[in-house]
Amino acid sequence: MLRLFALLLMFATPLAANPLPQEATFWAMEVQSGNLPPVTERLPDVPLVVDLAAKGREFGKQGGTLRTLVSRTKDVRQMVVYGYARLVGYAPDYEIYPDILRDIEVIDDRKFIMHLRPGHRWSDGTLFTSDDFRYWWEDIINNELIQPSGPPEFMYVDGKLGTVSFPDKHTVVFEWSMQNPNFLPLLAQAAPPFIYRPAHYLKQFHGDYADPAALKKETRKARVKSWAALHNKRDSMNKFDNPQLPTLQPWMNASGRTTRQLFVRNPYYHRIDSRGVQLPYIDVVEMNIVAGGLIAAKANAGEVDLQARGLDFPDVSILKKGETDGGNYRTLLWGSGVASQIAIYPNLNFNDPVWREVMRDVRFRRALSMGIDRRMINRALYFGLAHEGGMTALSSSPLYTPRDLTMWAEMDMDASNALLDEMGLTERTDNGLRKLPDGRPMEFVIETAGERQEVENALAIVTDTWRDLGISLIMRPLDRDILRNRVYAGVSMAAIWYGWDNGLPSATTSPKYLAPTNQEFFAWPKWGQYYASAGESGEPPDLEPAKRLLELNYDWAHTTDLTKRRAIWQEMLDIHADQQFAIGILAEAPQPVVVSKRLRNVPEKAIWAFEPGSHFGIHRIDEFYFEDAHQQVQQ
Repeated sequence: MLRLFALLLMFATPLAANPLPQEATFWAMEVQSGNLPPVTERLPDVPLVVDLAAKGREFGKQGGTLRTLVSRTKDVRQMVVYGYARLVGYAPDYEIYPDILRDIEVIDDRKFIMHLRPGHRWSDGTLFTSDDFRYWWEDIINNELIQPSGPPEFMYVDGKLGTVSFPDKHTVVFEWSMQNPNFLPLLAQAAPPFIYRPAHYLKQFHGDYADPAALKKETRKARVKSWAALHNKRDSMNKFDNPQLPTLQPWMNASGRTTRQLFVRNPYYHRIDSRGVQLPYIDVVEMNIVAGGLIAAKANAGEVDLQARGLDFPDVSILKKGETDGGNYRTLLWGSGVASQIAIYPNLNFNDPVWREVMRDVRFRRALSMGIDRRMINRALYFGLAHEGGMTALSSSPLYTPRDLTMWAEMDMDASNALLDEMGLTERTDNGLRKLPDGRPMEFVIETAGERQEVENALAIVTDTWRDLGISLIMRPLDRDILRNRVYAGVSMAAIWYGWDNGLPSATTSPKYLAPTNQEFFAWPKWGQYYASAGESGEPPDLEPAKRLLELNYDWAHTTDLTKRRAIWQEMLDIHADQQFAIGILAEAPQPVVVSKRLRNVPEKAIWAFEPGSHFGIHRIDEFYFEDAHQQVQQ
């Protein structure tokens, strides 16, 4: 069976039916001075031509600076998320289509023949060819100094390594001996594995290509111990923090390490509208780094043109007030794509053996879930607009079932206490706390990233009801990176975070994230490490429901029958609802999105989701434009 992913009419039209590409004012002076070729020579021979009218959008004007905020220096990587230039990417209907690729042939879900766009260039003007894929495969992935662990886990299917070949300059073939339905969705992710690199740039830092003396000098200058460490430091496709690294994204980094990051339009970007205007429409993105607690206030003060990151539903009141006080912005309320707005993760791999045994008893997790007053939390924090219940597929997913939402998720203090008594946790301290089997008081420590006030407010309500169960909830705010590392190491007893990134699965969506396959699911970090490392690290799962999830994930990947895949998904969702591996509190709380009144083509209704969708990425931020765009000139 062969499937050819061709661009649909609503996304692209033949270039021959359109006028010649138009030069961007931003680069006009560079072109006139001879420092940059004209746009007709900068575009691929077959650019991706976007028919905005067919998508119900307006043709835009080039120019302007878009202002947005992040709370950490490392969050400049959001430009890769928002820009969303991928080999293949999701359309708003969550179908996958070619983007950077001209097209891709898929044979039996195991052989993927990628066809590049002839004439496509990196942001520095160097041709993008199969050599850039070859460099990734031969000189990075299979170089033991750069990649000591060898090829990444996604290159293996059932323990067998796939192959990569390069028939010509514009063709790359990834092939496995059996089907690999996870491959294309992987390439469309918000943080994909970039399976290509700008070889012409990175070779100067590679021991097999660079002049030894120059390489030694650069290594010493960068204060690293080896050329491989230097190479890894310069190779930051996802981090986006190296302005010298060529890119295929719509904007390129034009700043050093400052609190004011500037990203300017990529003169060689591969997308163009059907009038011949090269995208992105907006010339410059200005990303300022501020304290997380200031983002809502700065949005209220009119200091952003597009902002959702760092804003939560409790910020809506101050944002709406800013609108009525003359703010030149609108506050849209998009849907949230995460499976749960707030979820508690008991760490089943916690290092404390007594607590670990208690948390692995499903009765304990069910008791905790039924001891949460979700109705009060919803009313207090979300004006009753969120959906109360455990973590499962969202109501707009074809896999949603109301039973999974409510299972063990309706408040019942009597039933909760009965379950804890049934576990034998009947002895209490003088102040009424239940005792652990070793006599310690049940002080349940939940660690947070300390970034969302709504989380702390929700936990304050949970603290009161759990106290009636004889459990003392202790909240410990931490930096998010410290929190993650503690969870991964088994040092954290429990953590609170969002639910699954993708709360909108269908039968064709890989259910891998429902099984213990990675450490990012905070309930089983060491089980995930064991799977991802093929047993080199972590611990093998030793709970039957977790083992069953792995079996089901395997079964899904080894069938193309949609009926079977849907049944597999349903069983996995049922297991999660029954087992309460993660204790969801509520979901589908509206996500505020602040949009300048001057900014156009931003959807009024949409889904804000990291996976799938890359936040603004799926809505094609390169098609947003200012109605009064100031025509800027690159000096």
